[in-house]
Amino acid sequence: MTYTIAVSNEKGGVAKTTTTLSLGAALAEKGYQVLLVDLDAQANLTLALGFEPGGATLTSSDILLENIPLENVWQKSNINRLEIVPSSKKMERAEQLLPIHLNYATRLADAILASQPMKYDFILIDCPPALGAVTLNALNAANLLVIPTQAEYFSAYALRNMMTLVRKVRGSNNSPLAYRILITMLDRRNRSHRTIQAQLENTFGDGLFKSLVEIDTKLRESPILGLPITEYKSNTRGAKQYRILAQELIEYVKETDKQPSR
Repeated sequence: MTYTIAVSNEKGGVAKTTTTLSLGAALAEKGYQVLLVDLDAQANLTLALGFEPGGATLTSSDILLENIPLENVWQKSNINRLEIVPSSKKMERAEQLLPIHLNYATRLADAILASQPMKYDFILIDCPPALGAVTLNALNAANLLVIPTQAEYFSAYALRNMMTLVRKVRGSNNSPLAYRILITMLDRRNRSHRTIQAQLENTFGDGLFKSLVEIDTKLRESPILGLPITEYKSNTRGAKQYRILAQELIEYVKETDKQPSR
């Protein structure tokens, strides 16, 4: 069975899309078949993989609103074993119109289930920076929620709303949902970063990835060329840290056998 991961945080600018792309590419590099799903109307993940937002006839909004099968929408990228369901501005309509549909909160989960068995080992879903109907669909479809967060006050504070949504999802349509928090854009020279990192470790314990991602300007450059960091600058710190994260994730999946540990 395919293992599905939602990447979400209500707070923007926390390397959510970078994490989806870089982690997906690191998993593909290890030989896994990976599908990226862009659910953000800004379509940054689509753009970062070299596709023109709005260039595709069918996008992720058609899966949610029109029940178009996943296999009709995904596209091959230039990266081996890495494919994408692109997004566009049409996703704004999905956020507005989804709640009027029957069983609207599980439309993505239903689409993934209807496509089983599929060729992918992992599906990674890039969510919009909001906790509305689209993000709810992603969490209801996921085995694991990855929450990227900076070691900064406002980003850490936003975790409260994420935890509230996790409890809501567990209490309704997806009781096995697990989560892991990923510290991103860490500056070890910054005292406040070190302080909040320690607070996150004390508060969340095993709910925090041991892996973390430090500030790396190459991570910001790679989307300009439509490449993940593992392809753009393979030996940079960012590429190495996302490979370490991918390995930790693989071990987590094997150890838990897709059962929640938290």
